[in-house]
Amino acid sequence: MSVYKTCSDHELAALLTEGNGDAFAEIYNRYWALLYRHALRMTKDDELAKDVVQDVFVSLWDKANEIQCSFSLTSYLYSAVRNKVLNLYHKKKVRTNYLASLGEFIKDGENLTDHLLRERMLSVKIEQEISLLPKKMREVFEMSRKANMSYKEIAGDLNISDKTVKKQVSNAIKILRLKLGTLMFIIILLLN
Repeated sequence: MSVYKTCSDHELAALLTEGNGDAFAEIYNRYWALLYRHALRMTKDDELAKDVVQDVFVSLWDKANEIQCSFSLTSYLYSAVRNKVLNLYHKKKVRTNYLASLGEFIKDGENLTDHLLRERMLSVKIEQEISLLPKKMREVFEMSRKANMSYKEIAGDLNISDKTVKKQVSNAIKILRLKLGTLMFIIILLLN
């Protein structure tokens, strides 16, 4: 029988602060099973509970010379286990939130990038087709769609009739619809 088995917690803590390995071994043997059950109740995970208790004892040994003898060893160990478990849950929650946030960013970023790329490609194609319209028709169409001018305003600026403006815009739309397809044409109208 080890002489340390008869020591009180206070005596073991005092010996531990002096770096006494046998005192540490007694503390470990005395409290490991109790702390494990405590950790298991909190984590509901056998391996995690073992890891928590192991980390608490490693920390206890690493900080042995910093320990104050005025505390209750039992309270200290139970608090250390509780804090370790809470820290693990906090880290897990932070990690889960971070991963979820990262996943959303990647998903939204891909969608945004794809959308912007498609929009840019569509815009280039539309501009190419508009530039191929006859000069007067293109001018009337751009004033109508890009400058948002009314037929009457365009007619006044170009010294032509409202009916001519309407006919030019109508012809431009027909040409673009044929070249770009119905779906792309709907998108053109929505973008302007």
